[in-house]
Amino acid sequence: MSEFDTVIKGGIVVTPRDQFRADIGIMGESIVAIGADLTGARTIDASGLLVMPGGVDSHCHIEQLRPDGTADEESFISASMSAFAGGTTSVITFASQFKGRPIGPSLIEYQARAASSMLDYSFHQIITDPTDDVIATEIPALVAAGIRSLKVFLTYDPLHVDDRGFLRILAAARRAGALVTVHCENYAAIGWMTEALLAAGHVAPKYHAWSRPVVVEREATYRAIALAELVDQPIQIFHVSCSEVAEEIARAQARGVKVWAETCPQYLTLTENDMDRPGFDGAKFMCSPAPRDAHAAAGLWAQIKSGTIGVISSDHSGYRIEGPRGKRSAGSDANFRDIPNGLPGLGARLALLFSEGVGGGRISASEFVALTAFNPAELFGLAHKGRLAPGADADIVLWDPAKQVTLRNEMMQHAIDYTPYEGKIVTGFPVLTMRRGEVVMRDGVVQAKPGTGRFMARGPYDYIKPAGHLAHGFDASLHA
Repeated sequence: MSEFDTVIKGGIVVTPRDQFRADIGIMGESIVAIGADLTGARTIDASGLLVMPGGVDSHCHIEQLRPDGTADEESFISASMSAFAGGTTSVITFASQFKGRPIGPSLIEYQARAASSMLDYSFHQIITDPTDDVIATEIPALVAAGIRSLKVFLTYDPLHVDDRGFLRILAAARRAGALVTVHCENYAAIGWMTEALLAAGHVAPKYHAWSRPVVVEREATYRAIALAELVDQPIQIFHVSCSEVAEEIARAQARGVKVWAETCPQYLTLTENDMDRPGFDGAKFMCSPAPRDAHAAAGLWAQIKSGTIGVISSDHSGYRIEGPRGKRSAGSDANFRDIPNGLPGLGARLALLFSEGVGGGRISASEFVALTAFNPAELFGLAHKGRLAPGADADIVLWDPAKQVTLRNEMMQHAIDYTPYEGKIVTGFPVLTMRRGEVVMRDGVVQAKPGTGRFMARGPYDYIKPAGHLAHGFDASLHA
């Protein structure tokens, strides 16, 4: 009789700390054993391959609702296909609150849309309007329902929250035991710079980067950390674009502030020069914060290696070029302010990072696993994800470290009509993806069924507890 339902045999198992040859035994949806000479009813040969946990992408925008009731093009089905093709098995996406409206109705709509997912998923709840009812009633209810992270934008109309609103959200999160994630750019500075650029006739996509230089991200990051430190509320800074911003985070970490940092492949592989392409092509590379100069990536890699930056997500926020909601929706001659900014990257994230990081000698395969699976799972309370260990979900990717691939949009299997990485050659690529013991992708062919993904409710966990450092020992969150 076979000991296990499935055995993955003969591969090199990669954990955040070690790499070793072993078999993995799976029963049902879980890993139950890692050892030698295991036998199963089904055997998957992993000879010559790396065996790694399925990627955990803790920052992506999927089927995100708009105030008019429509949604972005990337559906839960197409996002699932793209993720599985690229080796990712679970995601945390966003549920929006719209100013002047409660959270509840839009969250119900998100949950209904997510029922078609093939990925396992959770939500960050965006808070744009911290009214008394949102603070006192809706945030505690969200957390009790397993949505244990909130998202705050310090810029963008109509998402922007001012400092007082941010403090109210931080205090509510502290009381509820939630993590706060932050998009850090200075709202007023960007508006002022944008007006000046347009008045000077600077309208092309490349001026998107000019409107939001490093200093506006650095200032907002310092301010977000300072306010979080005042409340003693743990935060994560999203999409750090350069070392100058990471240095602010490193200084806070050295003081004992519980602040974590994330970056994305676009800041390691693209530059602001990509937005300076002929015609409308530069719009394909517009995201916020903007990619920086040619030297920024080297600084980010140093911050990754030092541990200041511990998570690499995709910030997948895809807009088609064509169509009523696409980047060209305001016309081919639209000024940069009116072009939707965001990049598709869910399917390309792991291949880009493995090729540039492991293949480039910048990080080890174990560090790759930590950055893309283990660390985000640990930070966001996904105890059964992002790891190869008995008791963990059997979310596994078999990775061919020598496979050379030229990235093409059709390989991404997303709903977007381009990839900013078109034609880029990468070394290292997934050949099989398994979600909870089921093979969901083999050799680029996705074979999962819609609706088989699960919502990942997140209960309380110690990792994001406040540090216990309060000015004068006074906990303002109990009285605000």
